[in-house]
Amino acid sequence: MTPDAPPGQLLARGVCRCLMDHGFACLTEMVPRPGLRVDVMALGRKGEIWIVECKSSRADFTADRKWHGYLDYADRFFWAVDAAFPREILPTDSGLILADRFGAEILRTGPEARLAPARRKAVTQGFARAAALRLQLRADPEGVTSFL
Repeated sequence: MTPDAPPGQLLARGVCRCLMDHGFACLTEMVPRPGLRVDVMALGRKGEIWIVECKSSRADFTADRKWHGYLDYADRFFWAVDAAFPREILPTDSGLILADRFGAEILRTGPEARLAPARRKAVTQGFARAAALRLQLRADPEGVTSFL
């Protein structure tokens, strides 16, 4: 990823590095259901599912009307922002990650809202399928198009 990538992608990169250090496997731009696309979805060693929404500016945050829908697909929800972001505008009942393109630090862990077993199974299977398709796409770009 180049330094001139969009700010949200740079934040997501740092978030993924941090979460991997905490034992999570991460996917960026994950679609838990049609109409929703989360910036980072992370799957922990014990099956826990975290969603991180990366915000690069006040305007980016205020324009986002879909984030409440993400809560139904994760055990914990976090905001990831850079050091210049006005953190006081973020809801305090969610997690907070300070990030840049090199890494991140979890400043606040939001409350846990455990997914129901059926939802957890569906989200985990969707995560696994997306990861496998992305890996196969890298290995055989022409062969995967029929599955996307």
